[in-house]
Amino acid sequence: MPATSSPRLAGQYALVTGASSGIGAAIAIALAANGASVVVNYGHDTDGANATLKTITDAGGTGYIVQADVSKEDQVQAMFQQAVQHFGTLHIVVSNAGIQVDSPFVDMTLEQWQKVIDVNLTGQFLCVREAAREFLRRGPQPEVSKALGKIICMSSVHEVIPWAGHVNYATSKGGIMQLMKSTAQELAPHKIRVNSIGPGAIKTHINHDAWGTPEAEASLLKLIPYDRVGEPDDIGQLAAWLASDEADYITGQTIFMDGGMTLYPGFAAGG
Repeated sequence: MPATSSPRLAGQYALVTGASSGIGAAIAIALAANGASVVVNYGHDTDGANATLKTITDAGGTGYIVQADVSKEDQVQAMFQQAVQHFGTLHIVVSNAGIQVDSPFVDMTLEQWQKVIDVNLTGQFLCVREAAREFLRRGPQPEVSKALGKIICMSSVHEVIPWAGHVNYATSKGGIMQLMKSTAQELAPHKIRVNSIGPGAIKTHINHDAWGTPEAEASLLKLIPYDRVGEPDDIGQLAAWLASDEADYITGQTIFMDGGMTLYPGFAAGG
């Protein structure tokens, strides 16, 4: 889904949370490459956010950095206020920020459980809510976008695939699925589209141990029928398309981008 000569997101303003590295950075860069001006959110990695912004501006795009912890309501609201003050409005919000704090279930502490739920699920709730509020406040701009606004939640194949040893993470992603579908159902009459992207194995720092050596990558590929590990730009290009008018009739859907991981390849030989 390459950018066209007439940028598909021209004149639109986007906010991407967790955009200092990995998938979030790739999405911010792809949205900008497709013509959007992008608010680059980060939690702690200032250098990473600056690197994302530099990539955007070096390519001729426009961006703006805002720090916020998405698990904190006051910080999320302040982030949206800053974005609207800077750009005037938002048309696209990608709620991407997420973390893993892994533990065997019987050893998992309440703190480990709550930290992941706070960032991965409550953070999505706060960002989706503020996005919808801004879209409704602004009103239609049909010359810019057919939809009143576009929201993309970052989920995972683990909204449907159980993941032992990562119960807090998998639970947060299952929750995102119902958050996305329920808000999509409620907001569709307002012409607000809400969807999710469900990545499989993507080469980011959060899962480096799973692909960082030839042996680890070979083991991981047993779970991926398409026989390659995904790249952050795979997700970035999908997000740019999903936010465009080309995807205007899509809402309430998780689009899995996983090389076939959700095909349960262990059953390929008949189980």
